[in-house]
Amino acid sequence: MRLDRFLSHQTRLGKKTVRQKIDAGVVSVNGQVELFHRCEVDHFTTVAMDGELLQKNKAIYLMLHKPAGYLSATSDPQHPTVIELIDEPYAADLHIAGRLDLASTGLLLLTNNGRWSRSLTEPDKKVPKVYQVQLRDPVRDDCAEIFSKGIYFAFEDLTTSPVELTILSDTSVEITLYEGRYHQIKRMFHAIGNKVIALHRAQIGDLTLGQLPAGSYTRINRDLKII
Repeated sequence: MRLDRFLSHQTRLGKKTVRQKIDAGVVSVNGQVELFHRCEVDHFTTVAMDGELLQKNKAIYLMLHKPAGYLSATSDPQHPTVIELIDEPYAADLHIAGRLDLASTGLLLLTNNGRWSRSLTEPDKKVPKVYQVQLRDPVRDDCAEIFSKGIYFAFEDLTTSPVELTILSDTSVEITLYEGRYHQIKRMFHAIGNKVIALHRAQIGDLTLGQLPAGSYTRINRDLKII
C-alpha cells in the first residue's frame, strides 16, 4: 500500500493533509524520515507520524528441525503439530512455509509473513530445496536422466520441472527440487517403480540445519540467514 493511502486510512485525515505531513518531514518509515508519498509499506513496516507510532508489527522467521511424527500444521485433533514445538508467545501467529509430511524430517520454515512464505514456495521463484532420500529398492542407473527430464503427473496434467539427482548409495539419493508439488518426490519414484521409505529435507536456498537438534528451532532473517 502507498504511504499516503496508509496514513489516510490509519488517521482518517484527508489525502491533502497527509501529503502535507509527509512534505513537512514528520513521517518516518522504519526509523527514517520519508518524503515520498508513494513509498510502499506493508504489514511489517514501522510507520510513525508526529512522533506517534502508527504501526509496528515484527516479522518473525524461524527454522525448525522437524522430527518424525509431527504434523506440518497449526493444529490437529490426532497428531502433535510442529507449532507445539515452538515455545514462544507468538507461536499461534505462525504458519508453515513449505510443509513436510508426518513421517518426513528436516528443515522446516515458519513465519507470520505470508508474502515471504509464498516467495519461497512458488515454483517460478526457483528456490532450491535439497532432500536426502532412502529407497526401498536399488536406484535405477537411468534415474538421474529420467528425473532431469521431469515426470508427468496425470492428475495435474503437467510435467515436473527438471530435478537434480545424485546417487549416494544403492538405495539412497540426494534430490534438489526447484518446485514443491504435493508429495512430489514420493510420486516421482512411484512413477518409476520404486518407493520412498525415508525423506529428510537438508537445505532450502543456502540455509542448512547445521547442528540444530531434532525438535529445536532458531531465528533466521528473511534472507535465510541465521541470526
